[in-house]
Amino acid sequence: MRAKGYPERVFSVTTIKTVKQLDELVDMGDDTTAWHQRWKLKLVNLFHQVWSNFLTVFNPEYRRVTYMMMAVWFSMSFSYYGLTVWFPDMIKYLQKQEYNSRTKVFLKQKVEHMTFNFTLENQIHREGEYFNTKFLNLKMKSMVFEDSLFEECYFEDITSTNTFFKNCTFIATLFYNTDLFKYRLINSRLLNSTFLHNKEGCLLDFSDDNNAYMIYFVSFLGTLAVLPGNIVSALLMDKIGRLRMLAGSSVISCVSCFFLSFGNSESAMIALLCLFGGISIASWNALDVLTVELYPSDKRTTAFGFLNALCKLAAVLGISIFQSFVGITKAVPILFASGALATGSFLAMKLPETRGQKKQKQCVTVRSAVAIVSLLAPDAGPCPPLHPFLLRHSLLI
Repeated sequence: MRAKGYPERVFSVTTIKTVKQLDELVDMGDDTTAWHQRWKLKLVNLFHQVWSNFLTVFNPEYRRVTYMMMAVWFSMSFSYYGLTVWFPDMIKYLQKQEYNSRTKVFLKQKVEHMTFNFTLENQIHREGEYFNTKFLNLKMKSMVFEDSLFEECYFEDITSTNTFFKNCTFIATLFYNTDLFKYRLINSRLLNSTFLHNKEGCLLDFSDDNNAYMIYFVSFLGTLAVLPGNIVSALLMDKIGRLRMLAGSSVISCVSCFFLSFGNSESAMIALLCLFGGISIASWNALDVLTVELYPSDKRTTAFGFLNALCKLAAVLGISIFQSFVGITKAVPILFASGALATGSFLAMKLPETRGQKKQKQCVTVRSAVAIVSLLAPDAGPCPPLHPFLLRHSLLI
């Protein structure tokens, strides 16, 4: 082995020690050992490795940081995922409320010798009487017939959505090629009535206004709204610091939650969803960077994986709680979300700032390596100043 310098020095290497993998240190047994016993030993060893790595993030020097990060991750996930799922459900509820407000109600209507061949939608018929009436080649959307009488009527080629007959009586009525199955006839009586060639299979009506398209469209707008927040956080992350960005974005998101009380329309809720997503994404970016920089490289993956698992648990809890208040009240989700964000921003300010510290640590590491080389080759001169490219490259290690 040669070291540069003047005069040139030569070193001889006699022993090279290699590190064995931990699972190779476990006695897996000889060939006579059953395969399931060998795999049992390997799985037990793997479990102990994972558990020992997990316990390292709770060492005394990292215990306080881990507990603080757990609280911040939990509060952020609880509020963010809870509101993210609550928004589409609330928009769907507002759509349903608006649709129900346009419902037409007909009382004691008497119809004789008439043919319906047009779409019937969003109507309620109570105590009606239909004699020798034909319903031909039409769609029924959100139709309800209550306490009505159908005598000598004819239903042909009917496609229905959310249509029910409650406490109705059918006398000498024929159903031909319809999807008016028995479960749509609630507490109804059939006297001399016949069903012929009923429609089969799963019948989906994509022309319904309250369909899944709006849910996916709202989710797409919410995802698109985070793009400006990602760009701003990427440009300002190193300038204002991780903690300021995390706490500031959480506080602004907390304030924006109170505007949810004014979201009484579909367009207002979509706008608030985009606003909340665009602001809160900056706090998530700062939290990810802060989590990575607070732990050394040998504990970073374990800590990040554990905090992400806790994040999913908080997300499930937030979604289940927030969804239970859809259509009941908006005050409870607003208070829960704002309280969790305020708690997260307060605890985030107690964490150590990592801006500049990692660069300084890596600079010391690289300078130490250069100093060791200078000791091995003293004639090579003093330790030179670090080149900016070398410093930037060392940050990636």
